[in-house]
Amino acid sequence: MEAKQKNITFLKSALSVKNSFMPSERFLEWMKEKNEQVYVNIQQVHFNELRNWHFDRNSGNLTHESGKFFSIEGIRIKTNWGKIYQWEQPIINQPEIGFLGIIAKKFNGILYFLMQAKIEPGNLNVVQLSPTLQATRSNYSQVHKGKKPLYLEYFNGEQKVKILLDQLQSEQGARFLKKRNRNMIVEIGENENLKVYENFCWLTLGQIKEFLQYDNLVNMDTRTVISGIPFGEYPTDVLDFYEMLAPGSKARDERNMGILLSMLDRDKHLHSIDEIISWITRIKSFYDLEVEHIPLNHVKSWNIGPQEIYHDDRNYFSVIGVNVEIENREVRSWDQPLIKAAQEGIIAFIVKKINGIYHFLVQAKLEAGNFDIIELAPTVQCLTGNYRKGKNEYDVMFLDEVINARPEQILYSTFQSEEGGRFFKEQNKNIIVEMGDDFPIQLPENYIWMTLNQLKVFIKYNNYLNIAARSLIAALRFI
Repeated sequence: MEAKQKNITFLKSALSVKNSFMPSERFLEWMKEKNEQVYVNIQQVHFNELRNWHFDRNSGNLTHESGKFFSIEGIRIKTNWGKIYQWEQPIINQPEIGFLGIIAKKFNGILYFLMQAKIEPGNLNVVQLSPTLQATRSNYSQVHKGKKPLYLEYFNGEQKVKILLDQLQSEQGARFLKKRNRNMIVEIGENENLKVYENFCWLTLGQIKEFLQYDNLVNMDTRTVISGIPFGEYPTDVLDFYEMLAPGSKARDERNMGILLSMLDRDKHLHSIDEIISWITRIKSFYDLEVEHIPLNHVKSWNIGPQEIYHDDRNYFSVIGVNVEIENREVRSWDQPLIKAAQEGIIAFIVKKINGIYHFLVQAKLEAGNFDIIELAPTVQCLTGNYRKGKNEYDVMFLDEVINARPEQILYSTFQSEEGGRFFKEQNKNIIVEMGDDFPIQLPENYIWMTLNQLKVFIKYNNYLNIAARSLIAALRFI
């Protein structure tokens, strides 16, 4: 009963957009004010000007003098997946598991989330909506000799809380080597008088999903945390009765209702969970992913210049160094490397009603930094412009259907940024496109249809859904 009550509590918050503490219109003004008030200065510098960073004499890797935070290293990949069986690349090695945590509290029976207006050096629009706590182990253990992050005690066991969500989730597999963060939501008592510091505010889940309809307003870390929120599952007859009581009055309302039913329905799926697990197991058993560490200065087709590490053809991404000044951080000034994308990309789900329920077209995707060979990814995931004709090494399945979708087919379309703590002003087009009856149910071997309810089952466990898929799922609204 406790799990059911938790799911209902989350669902009520997702269906609530009214907020007497911070109405949505006021929040948008508040974020604008934060952007105007804060002092931020980000300057690209030469690598030899980076304070506390250097290229290691033996490995050639770009590392911090403390041996903490992260490093830029070289890897060689061998695989029998796809058309390219071997390549070399730089990658971020950050073995620490950090906290991405949100404090929740009920007000008048509705669950609110304590969110932060936070600046990261790579953010496109400087201030973005972030979790309560967003900290690597090096940050909260104060390797930087700065202040401890606010509210850390609610996530590290010092303060008594009710844990609503606690998951290890992966980061971008093409850029990070087996990187994971601890995604948490903890609830405090209704009578607990929690101090709300400057740059923090209480929002409902429905509001956060509303703000995900705006370009680059909600950061990647918020998206990954709320993607794991469970809403429960119900028999079809219960949901049919609910739909009868609350019918959609417009096409958009009907689509939102369809998304909600796909999230909650436990019966009308094309494949069972056991069939999906068997499909994943078969793919993992057949394909190989060998990752070998090599010196960064030995990586083929990549060059280390005075202020940039880049590919021969200027594809994929580059690594730059920046000097950072941000006035409201634990440390006001520091230097670090950032990953700079070559171009924007496209991340998209194709959806189709099967048995009257929205199913999502999911692909099994291999990326160099994956923990266990493949992860479940959106239908289309093309980072850094490799979808452009004549620029990519391979054909991208279902790309034309996404690019050529008519306006009435598009359920969702925004630009969303990557994590600004490691990526420099990177955004990707996030799209969800609905296909009709003429779109085939039969798929290539590395693709499968899943309902949202089934995707939520796999989010509960480590290293199943990649961060691109979770980001898109987080943006789905029910109202």
